[in-house]
Amino acid sequence: MQNTIFITGASSGLGKATAKLFQSKGWGVIATMRNPEAETELSQLENVTLLPLDVTNLEQIKTTVAKAISLHHIDVVFNNAGYGLMGAMEALSDEQILKQINTNLLGVLRVTHAFIPYFRENKGGVFISTTSMGGLLTFPLHSIYHATKFAVEGWSESMSFELGLHNIKIKTVAPGGIATDFIGRSLDRSSKPEYKELEDKLFSLIDGMMQSASTAEQIAEVVYEAATDGKDQIRYVAGEDARAMYARRLEIGSEESRKEIRKQIVG
Repeated sequence: MQNTIFITGASSGLGKATAKLFQSKGWGVIATMRNPEAETELSQLENVTLLPLDVTNLEQIKTTVAKAISLHHIDVVFNNAGYGLMGAMEALSDEQILKQINTNLLGVLRVTHAFIPYFRENKGGVFISTTSMGGLLTFPLHSIYHATKFAVEGWSESMSFELGLHNIKIKTVAPGGIATDFIGRSLDRSSKPEYKELEDKLFSLIDGMMQSASTAEQIAEVVYEAATDGKDQIRYVAGEDARAMYARRLEIGSEESRKEIRKQIVG
């Protein structure tokens, strides 16, 4: 029987790269996105099914998951939909905060919740969620983004206990920088004059970091590894930049890491 992966946020970036990689490996792919009718590349590939999904819409999650299950035997669910939110918390509206939490956190929880009975009845399956090195350490002006990514990391670790009872694995892939249009397309940015100097310093640092960013295709290979290696392992830190920064944090401890990052960015 052909293995199948269900992917959220598959219209671009890591989601699309993952869909193409798994398809090339002979997998069936259910690629979901908010506007599948606009997708022209994945729709041409064999064994790829496009379905509509806005992960902030609970009813659509239920409908799309039911449709996917009716069409294919699903082995892996890849929770990838998400975006970045940058700005001092003081500058963010309640609407922005809620949208970030609904997409990056509740979307992951709700899609997973919809699939758990199916995996339990089938006595197996794998959940993988895209977090970020921003789920392992923090930078200024990304507090709500970090809140969602740290939450997914902690939730995944806790979920491993109950899902493990039913031979279901749960994993996270935590990339560093990815050379996509994330900064332009998937970043919601709010400014406030009182924080402009910090914003300018941070963006200057990000520009430098992106020079060593991984490609979406390189991170997709880590998703494939997590999906197929059979390991009892939750966290996969992906990309040389993320691995180096995480190793440094483990080496000197979280408090010293925080001070080091503050010195690098704030001065």
